[in-house]
Amino acid sequence: MLHSQDRLRIFCVAAEADSFRDAAARLGMSPQGVTRAVQELEAPYGELLFHRTTRSVNITDFGAKLAPRARACLNQMDAVLAPASPQAASEMVGRVRVTAPRSLGRLRVLPALNEVARLHPGIVIDIRLSDELADVVGGQIDVGVRMGLFKDNRFVVRKVGAVGFGVYGSRALIKRHGEPQRISDLSALPTTGLIDQSTGRPWHWFFSKERRVLPEPFAFVTDDPEAECDAVMSSVAFGQLPDYLAQPHVHAKRLVQVLEADSPPPWDVYAYRPQRVPVPKRVRLVFDAIANALKEDEATPERA
Repeated sequence: MLHSQDRLRIFCVAAEADSFRDAAARLGMSPQGVTRAVQELEAPYGELLFHRTTRSVNITDFGAKLAPRARACLNQMDAVLAPASPQAASEMVGRVRVTAPRSLGRLRVLPALNEVARLHPGIVIDIRLSDELADVVGGQIDVGVRMGLFKDNRFVVRKVGAVGFGVYGSRALIKRHGEPQRISDLSALPTTGLIDQSTGRPWHWFFSKERRVLPEPFAFVTDDPEAECDAVMSSVAFGQLPDYLAQPHVHAKRLVQVLEADSPPPWDVYAYRPQRVPVPKRVRLVFDAIANALKEDEATPERA
């Protein structure tokens, strides 16, 4: 029988993986071994940690609440058991390369990294802010942040949050042009266009029921989400903005959300790192700091 610490480690990996088979591949063990470890962990709790069917495995509410506690417990145990050796100290010295979307990086990731650098002066933070998808392996990136569907067995991936989007306009703009009541109304109103840097084409506006529109012709076009938000704030046009940029202005009564009933489902946000072994402690530290900074109740990032 496995030790309790081993069962917790297997559970934490399974909680982040798409399936027990995926978790087994990351751990270098069989899927049956993952299932057995989870069952052994469930027994003393008297609760299921995963809903298991022949086609899928989904973490339960109880399991989702246990996972962050288990990670914190394992981190504390690792810290206590880690030998105070020159090698351990050297792992906290060196460069950690990070990539993140520009606005999200500036507003959420960078403050967390600055705190890591302050507490650990031996760590050199090398952050590249770009809305283009980075070649993490070829670019020798240690930790990345992205959003949307993300399934790649080359990486250790953790879902850390979700972002909502909405259509916003200033009060002056609404007074001048009226408030749109239907998505089709946007075609007769001034709108913003956000350019996808990887394709050079504007992003579609996303709505509920998998609807997508390009409300052209645009009155303002940019490749920077913050510039787009500034244009909406300046009453140039209506824009579809990430909630983390727009909602503070809504609370300050500078912007109004319109077509709220047609808002799309939130997009998932992920922190990830390559499947390199061994992983230096400084990289794990930065990975966890970014994940904590992007927790679902604290951050809602941009399209990237």
